Amino acid sequence: MKEELRVLIKAQYPIIYLVTSEESRAQQAIVRIAEADAKKRVYAWTMTHGLRAVHEQEPANQSYSTSSSTMSPQMAIQAVIRDRDPSVYLFKDLHPFLDSPEVVRWLRDAIFALKNTDKSIILMSPVQKIPLELEKDIVVLDFPMPGMAELEEVLRQHQSTAVERQLPEDSQEKLVKATLGLTVDEAEKVYRKARVTNGKLTEAEVDIVLSEKKQLIRRNGILEFMEVDETFQSVGGLEALKYWLQQRANAFSEKARSYGLPQPKGMLLLGVPGCGKSLIAKTTSRLWGLPLLRLDMGRVYDGSTVGRSEANLRNALKTAESISPTILFIDEMDKAFAGGAGSADSDGGTSSRIFGSFLTWMQEKQSSVFVMATANRVDRLPGEFLRKGRFDEIFFVDLPNQKEREQIFEIHLSKRRDSTERFDIPELANVCEGFSGAEIEQAIIAAMYEAFAQNREFTQLDIIAASRATLPLSKTMTEQVAALRDWARQRARPAAASVAEYQRLEF
Repeated sequence: MKEELRVLIKAQYPIIYLVTSEESRAQQAIVRIAEADAKKRVYAWTMTHGLRAVHEQEPANQSYSTSSSTMSPQMAIQAVIRDRDPSVYLFKDLHPFLDSPEVVRWLRDAIFALKNTDKSIILMSPVQKIPLELEKDIVVLDFPMPGMAELEEVLRQHQSTAVERQLPEDSQEKLVKATLGLTVDEAEKVYRKARVTNGKLTEAEVDIVLSEKKQLIRRNGILEFMEVDETFQSVGGLEALKYWLQQRANAFSEKARSYGLPQPKGMLLLGVPGCGKSLIAKTTSRLWGLPLLRLDMGRVYDGSTVGRSEANLRNALKTAESISPTILFIDEMDKAFAGGAGSADSDGGTSSRIFGSFLTWMQEKQSSVFVMATANRVDRLPGEFLRKGRFDEIFFVDLPNQKEREQIFEIHLSKRRDSTERFDIPELANVCEGFSGAEIEQAIIAAMYEAFAQNREFTQLDIIAASRATLPLSKTMTEQVAALRDWARQRARPAAASVAEYQRLEF
């Protein structure tokens, strides 16, 4: 991005819109570009202090004298137009004034006046807001988050003031990688927090860094940082799916890049509701050691302002990329994008635009964001989602077979009692033929409630009675389950290792 900004300034683009919340870092980069390549002066405007010259080492929030003659944006833009010297004019937080017809008109006048001159206006703001009148004349750039080199410099400067022993090189690398996605100021704060908390800076401060990233997610409001306490031992069956995920446990490492492996893009889990698709996402996060972010599509849609929903999605994806490597979890994608193909009549095309933006991002993303999506109704998914290139693999999670049901019973009974020897687990699994994992768990809970109400320990017969009183989803929605299996037989990979081909159950 910095190279592109340098090219745009040198190519005499009149107005550039720079989206960033890091004023000081962005200002220093702009000053270096202007002074090194074109020997231009840089002026910064704020509504509190007007227009004044700045230099590379000046902080963005420095207290300086006020230029009352240019405090209004209209007067500042007029001063830019009158100025004859080659310069770059940095307008900070001008977006609240872009609702004013007068300010927009002066910017249009400035575009005409600055053509073929060595003067450029940069509108710098954490919010992208471009009036319709200026859309054809403004170039929008996103200022990137600091990379490894910049964060290493922050850590080096922090350690240079410390009295304790310097961190080993491998520990420094782990700590710097953990801070990827934070701004320079956030990284500095988290290092100070670690020193205050533990008295010194160590590799163990990675947990403090992760807590800072959780705050970043909470501020976003659309993404949810999911706490993970489950392991693969909590998942019964699905051995083929587990093996596929274990093969990619180190897929985001530098060793994998050196080997020539591309970064995995994502996977789609199709299947019957209650068969462990969401649980797999949580256990994968634990296996890979990556944070798990849940994208709530319900929060993305916002009809309060035109374009707000699309902006919400862009911000959410940008936040996920900023803290990568990470897993982005989208539950029940069939409901989130069911109306994407033809939403012009229902919501003015908002769903279609969001759908298109998400598809483009999935296809072109270079960041280490692994998309893990689940769906129950494949007929509701647009065909564009299912083609190769969007996901690395599409898995079908079927109802558990006899052996898998035995494993599921063993897992859930072991969670609730120290010993399971008094239960005939093969018999229980046989009684619950056609049950999903969630339905098996609910049968055990129902049996426990029955015994608890009678002030006794629950037994094998209690579970059998609760199971026979339950009508599983495979019976209430036989046609839907059968249709899903027919589709998946030739189009998806089975998650269970023992399944060579899917066979229709007789209910």
